[in-house]
Amino acid sequence: SVSTQPSSSAHPCVTAHPSSSAHPSTLAQAGGLAHPSSSGPEDLSVIKVSKRRWVVVLLFSGYSMCNAFQWIQYGSINNIFMKFYGVSAFAIDWLSMCYMLTYIPLLLPVAWLLEKFGLRTIALTGSALNCLGAWVKLGSLKPHLFPVTVLGQVVCSVAQVFILGMPSRIASVWFGANEVSTACSVAVFGNQLGIAIGFLVPPVLVPNIEDRDKLAYHISIMFYIIAGVATLLFILVIIVFKEKPKHPPSRAQSLSYALASPDASYLSSIVRVFKNLNFVLLIITYGLNAGAFYALSTLLNRMVILHYPGEEVNAGRIGLTIVIAGMLGAVISGIWLDRSKTYKETTLVVYIMTVVGMVVYTLTLNLGYLWVVFITAGTMGFFMTGYLPLGFEFAVELTYPESEGISSGLLNVSAQVFGIIFTISQGQIIDNYGTMPGNIFLCVFLTLGAALTAFIKADLRRQKANKETPEN
Repeated sequence: SVSTQPSSSAHPCVTAHPSSSAHPSTLAQAGGLAHPSSSGPEDLSVIKVSKRRWVVVLLFSGYSMCNAFQWIQYGSINNIFMKFYGVSAFAIDWLSMCYMLTYIPLLLPVAWLLEKFGLRTIALTGSALNCLGAWVKLGSLKPHLFPVTVLGQVVCSVAQVFILGMPSRIASVWFGANEVSTACSVAVFGNQLGIAIGFLVPPVLVPNIEDRDKLAYHISIMFYIIAGVATLLFILVIIVFKEKPKHPPSRAQSLSYALASPDASYLSSIVRVFKNLNFVLLIITYGLNAGAFYALSTLLNRMVILHYPGEEVNAGRIGLTIVIAGMLGAVISGIWLDRSKTYKETTLVVYIMTVVGMVVYTLTLNLGYLWVVFITAGTMGFFMTGYLPLGFEFAVELTYPESEGISSGLLNVSAQVFGIIFTISQGQIIDNYGTMPGNIFLCVFLTLGAALTAFIKADLRRQKANKETPEN
């Protein structure tokens, strides 16, 4: 979902956490953890990047994309699925919100599994569930089988929990200190691209026609394509995805292997990050921004069709514009962060521009000119979605050496909670009072988020670790 997903975080040093620990194998070279001296050729002092790293991050990006497509494929043609299954708009909104809802209780167990079993196991589980959910949906091609589609979507939503927390970990484990933000952006990029394709393709594959049998045929084509893609990606993960490279790619990662202690308590790590006021503020501000993005994505089709009846395909294209502009924003901000390391300043400026973009979009949606909506929605998306990887990276900096899985997981939980609240509230406001009050509602909360961001102090702990020689 969310997508922007949201979990973009990468950080070299990110991983240095005690808690990463529980995973010697994840983090330590074979046998290098307990006895660095005995590690021979895999000595932790050798810092070099692996050639396989880009293949790993691109493959992850691929199945993350497939999962994000399945999140928004119903919402982007909300009115057509309402007609086919004979259900309310609210029921279709829940197909999007179930992604947010399953994430909240499952985050901590999955983060624990990541520490315990490592990257490869989590990648296999996520891509397998994504594939299974896509095949289950193929059993729902009759109007009375709405519960089967719900089941397929719930399976995909569980897969998402195994996907969202991975970008920062993949970046830290596989990439050098000066590539980590870029790698994290690439990993998050896949999720954004999936949402973009989910806005663009369903309105094209599934036209708004009255004949339910023909409609079922068009829907089946979409479901078969996605099941085929998901299956191919699952097979590739089995073949290609490795746990970790032979040598640590950065000093922070090497230090992280050395600090990792198998008995570090997961809960104590969570308690520590919650005592960090800067991080708590970031959890709130990130949730407000990402939650607003989830609500806008889910309700976009409804908002556009209210003002521009019959424009389902263009509603999808506006969604596509928001996400593609955001992907561009995310990549630019990732590269900028790797070069400038100005976490606080960049995050604040992008947040303020998100508010400005949202206000302009709100004021132009009902003017009657679709081309204006494309421009204003794209501008808003550039900053709103571009903010998501910034939040992850900033979180890793503020909480190092705790596990990136914990910091990005807590940010995502906040995003899902606000996403559900905003989607339900804005949906009700739109149904009762129109789109303008619904969008003003989001503007108010984004303004609050920008104000709170100004109070976060730039305590860049990972940067300090990369500069110092390891003292302990």
